[in-house]
Amino acid sequence: MAADAIVVSGALTRLDSSVPPVPWRDPQTVSPSDLAAYIGSLEQRCLENPNSPELWTCLGIAHAVNYDVVKSMDALETATAVEPLHFWARLKYGELHYRLRALDTAEKETLKAAELAENPFQLAMARKQLKEIRALNPQRVRLDAPASAWGRTLYLSALLMFAVAVVIWK
Repeated sequence: MAADAIVVSGALTRLDSSVPPVPWRDPQTVSPSDLAAYIGSLEQRCLENPNSPELWTCLGIAHAVNYDVVKSMDALETATAVEPLHFWARLKYGELHYRLRALDTAEKETLKAAELAENPFQLAMARKQLKEIRALNPQRVRLDAPASAWGRTLYLSALLMFAVAVVIWK
């Protein structure tokens, strides 16, 4: 198998050749100098290929590993602006918000990513992230729940009770 291809759900998928290979398997074991060099390489490639959501997403992840939230947010916002329908950019943008505990935005972005999933693996990742986000925010009314239906029902019930009270009173 070629070095620039991976198998996802039984299908051979080509990687963007502009994305440099990741020099480590565990981000916690990379030295700060190696991480800085990798970030520099990604920044240079982003300048050369500004319309690559893959590069911007990788740069955002690298900045997050380096605990640079502002640069990570900027890179992931650029990735979603370059390609609004890019699954990985949306998922990682949602994950960054989740880690910052901006749970409403995290849920919205992760829901968008779930809608963009192209295979069962991507959908499973988005669902797992949604589950984790919702576990941290159990009291919140779900975005997809018809909350307005309850409000309407309660309003109509109160109006009906008021009308009955007026008729009985007379």
